[in-house]
Amino acid sequence: MANLQLKGLRKSYGDVQTLHGIDLDIPDGEFTVFVGPSGCGKSTMLRCIAGLEEITAGDLYIGGERVNEVPPARRGIAMVFQSYALYPHMTVAENMGFGLRLAGFNRQQQDEAVARAAQILQIEHLLQRKPKALSGGQRQRVAIGRAIVRKPGVFLFDEPLSNLDAALRVQMRVELARLHRELKTTMIYVTHDQVEAMTLANRIVVFNGGRIEQVGKPMDLYHRPANLFVAGFIGSPKMNFVQGQLAAADASGAQVRLPDGTLLQVAADARALPADSPVTLGLRPEHLGAQAAGDALPANALRGTVQAAEHLGDSTYFYLDVPGAAQAVVVRADPENPLAAGDTALLAVPPQRAHLFDANGQALPRA
Repeated sequence: MANLQLKGLRKSYGDVQTLHGIDLDIPDGEFTVFVGPSGCGKSTMLRCIAGLEEITAGDLYIGGERVNEVPPARRGIAMVFQSYALYPHMTVAENMGFGLRLAGFNRQQQDEAVARAAQILQIEHLLQRKPKALSGGQRQRVAIGRAIVRKPGVFLFDEPLSNLDAALRVQMRVELARLHRELKTTMIYVTHDQVEAMTLANRIVVFNGGRIEQVGKPMDLYHRPANLFVAGFIGSPKMNFVQGQLAAADASGAQVRLPDGTLLQVAADARALPADSPVTLGLRPEHLGAQAAGDALPANALRGTVQAAEHLGDSTYFYLDVPGAAQAVVVRADPENPLAAGDTALLAVPPQRAHLFDANGQALPRA
């Protein structure tokens, strides 16, 4: 096992800079997930750690050793890619032990390492099969097993579940979490799927445009996003955003005026902002209460028109047109909620559940 330190790490391709001075510490034994949209630099960061990409500037330490110029094979890492990359003419056992054979291990050492990895992954019954006789999930287990036999200090996963269907992805997430508990090895996992990030990570690193937006535990990022980008990326469905103006602010919270004149109370400290400053209200779908509109608007609620409803059995998602929102506001409601397309709805906003962001997109502290 090993810890990692990234100090001012930069990566450029000619005049194009893709990583802009990354500073990050990953403790020994942690499951860290790099998450972000396509092109944000997370896979490039992983390849720099693996030694598959040359570092332009900065330093990378693995287990306290600077490894910028150390070849990939000597870094004590093992990488699992999106593509299984199994040899079709070899059995599962031969695929898993191939790297050890190249490294000069004898047959007994290979067999013992393969048997141990197969037991951990629960694929002992597959060892004599060829890849063509395996399902997608089984092939990915073999690819992971090929990494386990090397006993690396660090595991690197580059979107390993992207080729699997939805049910298999859920199953493999459970398997990977169990694998980490058993091996207690440092793991770095790259994905664009924030559900994978939330369910697997000890800590999440949110990338955007080659920079780190925020690092933290999954529920810390969910409840306390640092800015609009993190707030909109973490959570499924994503957070709703409504534009408004700061009407008043004191120690107890802030009052936000929406374009239709509605005033909402938010438990955020906005005293540093001048009156009438533009602000963005952040509301998660599961924190809004939806009901049919009455004659009067109740306290701390906003009004919207239902555009569509998705009935999923255990819950219903309503999509509403709300003044100040550039996109439809999504509400997760009880499946028995009677609202339908075309209805006017009232959305109750709990002040402690609402988020507030300034004109630069930075989150305001809680009141």
